[in-house]
Amino acid sequence: MKRNLNIFLLTFLLSFASCSFTTKTFDNPDKEKLLLQLVTYLLEEGHFQPKDFNDNFSKDVYNRFINRIDPYKHYFYQADIERFSKFEIDLDDQIKNLDFKFFNIVYEKLIQRIEESKDIYNKLLGLPFDYSIEETYQSEPKNLVFVNSKKQMIERWRKQLKLTTLSNYHDLVSNEKSNKGGSDSIFKSKKELEIDSRTSTLKNLQESAVYIDDLRRDDWLSIYINSIAESFDPHTYYFAAQDKERFDTSMSGKYEGIGARLQKRMNEISITELISGGSAWRQNKLEVGDVILKVRQEDENEPVSVVGMRLDDAVKLIKGPKGTNVILTLKRVDGVILDLVIPRDEIELEETYAKTSIVKKGTYKFGVINLPKFYIDFEDIRSRNAASDVKKEIQRLKSEDMDGLILDLRNNGGGSLKTVVDIGGLFIKDGPIVQVQSTGSERKILSDRDSSIIWDGPLVILVNEFSASASEILAAAMQDYKRAIIIGSKQTYGKGTVQNIIDLNKMVHNNTNGDMGAFKFTTQKYYRINGGSTQLEGVKSDVVIPDRYSYIDMGENSQENPLPWDEIQSAKYSIFENLINYELIINRSQSRILNKSEIKLINENAKWIKKVRSKDLYSLKYDVYDDELKLNNEESKRFESLSDYSSNSLFESLPYELPLMEKDSVLKKNRERWHETLKQDIYIDEALNVLKDLIMNFNGYDISILEN
Repeated sequence: MKRNLNIFLLTFLLSFASCSFTTKTFDNPDKEKLLLQLVTYLLEEGHFQPKDFNDNFSKDVYNRFINRIDPYKHYFYQADIERFSKFEIDLDDQIKNLDFKFFNIVYEKLIQRIEESKDIYNKLLGLPFDYSIEETYQSEPKNLVFVNSKKQMIERWRKQLKLTTLSNYHDLVSNEKSNKGGSDSIFKSKKELEIDSRTSTLKNLQESAVYIDDLRRDDWLSIYINSIAESFDPHTYYFAAQDKERFDTSMSGKYEGIGARLQKRMNEISITELISGGSAWRQNKLEVGDVILKVRQEDENEPVSVVGMRLDDAVKLIKGPKGTNVILTLKRVDGVILDLVIPRDEIELEETYAKTSIVKKGTYKFGVINLPKFYIDFEDIRSRNAASDVKKEIQRLKSEDMDGLILDLRNNGGGSLKTVVDIGGLFIKDGPIVQVQSTGSERKILSDRDSSIIWDGPLVILVNEFSASASEILAAAMQDYKRAIIIGSKQTYGKGTVQNIIDLNKMVHNNTNGDMGAFKFTTQKYYRINGGSTQLEGVKSDVVIPDRYSYIDMGENSQENPLPWDEIQSAKYSIFENLINYELIINRSQSRILNKSEIKLINENAKWIKKVRSKDLYSLKYDVYDDELKLNNEESKRFESLSDYSSNSLFESLPYELPLMEKDSVLKKNRERWHETLKQDIYIDEALNVLKDLIMNFNGYDISILEN
């Protein structure tokens, strides 16, 4: 009874973010202890499938944390592990007591070992490698053991660095050979090329070291906290303050700032991209390649130097409320230093949002809507979201006399549950879309209650192994209704769980510890309207088309500790009336695929990719390495023709986008590139063929007499 009450309180909190728990007080003055207290409370009282904090749980957290911070066993020695392992079955007690003894010991040793590694790789890369020796490097972390001595550690680093440098060296030698005879060629000796290859390896390591050095104790602590959280399931996760901000941006597709992407290399922070439509892009004064030296707010007299600053911290200084200005001190690529005043505005990330193309194939007009995610602004649910945008795009397509629609959910990892229910409602009169089950409570059926149908014509949904969560809900619902034909990989990702996010700051009374971040945890499982779960099994496509990942485990079932599959009672729903020859249309499509030479080649390519990815032992002898690459290159040539595929369909933007594209060259370029990709997309092509069959079905023709 107590647990059900706590779940209710949690749900209440989630529904009304301004509220906080009244049953428990969180006011520990120690920020780290407070964070652990909040996370463990939510896990114990709110998680869909809570675990006992016992010795088995302790071992899981221990192994997860060590593997996260040193997966390739490049830092810790066996002696370190033996010291750490004394806490292996004690972590449950430490967590309950808000004790960080284990974390502190591991963290201090890790920082020490990271510093030692710099000395190791700097010395190793100061000397040439001998590529005439027959030796191998094992790249699979599971096959590695922790070393017993510094000599062994140096040897591990040596082999890894040798492989990286060998790859660089091989590329340089190959380029030198291909450039021979060119008027601008610079002919270098193999000795010079070997030096260049080591220099390149060292430069990359130094850039990585800058990133690692930027990590603070809080960052490593987040990894420890998430080792606890992910012991419950793969989708339970702690967001530090900056991570929560990035998550919100990805979900809403917008933020307030200047509209520039930054990169830190060594100690310099530079501009790598201007976001189309952003204030910096509109101003047209900031340039890609500009190095940011200082940042000043418009109400401040003194700028803050960002040289050597963490990238996240620099971004915080540059972002700010819409309508304000920020002053950047820049160094141009020609060395000129200047101050630039840039207005802040609301920046929309175009790649987040739905995009549409109209397709002309023969006498038919079809629509393609690509939906990257089920986005929504949690702070303002009335603003644009995936459902309202898809509805608007369908209406625009209908005004162009669309005959059929493809909804492309490939690589869509999910998003808002509300938007997926609303989108499902665009294609049916009314009825259930998904069922949701919480622990200890009755199932809840989420339904479309709007009797209007925005599109009642032929519909195909494209999916792949990376279509997850909300994508699977929509595909499953349309499949159960027989409202759409699902085309794609053998199955989708297989994530059948629902997560909620709590702002941890709202759980703390009179918080003086700074931003506590947020916590995402699994509170429910969702089920198809037929009662089955998509957990692990995903949605099985009606028409299966192989792809590059057909033989590689990429979904939920490849995770370490996913929640199990199960099923519940079916909801009441009625099959869509217009689709009479559902199975016949599927069979016709499968027949076309079996007879298509490109599909056979894609399947062979997938098998080859599986073979290549499974390789974990590499020769460090140049001649052997070269021979292996030659064999791979020869094998890969068999699949080059796949990139030559092109349909006879014509893909265009909708009329409303044409004037926008004329004003925005970046948008125009992106759309033209997308249209060319669609033209070369064999999955889109087959979806169009299925739509043609569906049109005839909707019009009452007997398609059984047709030839493929």
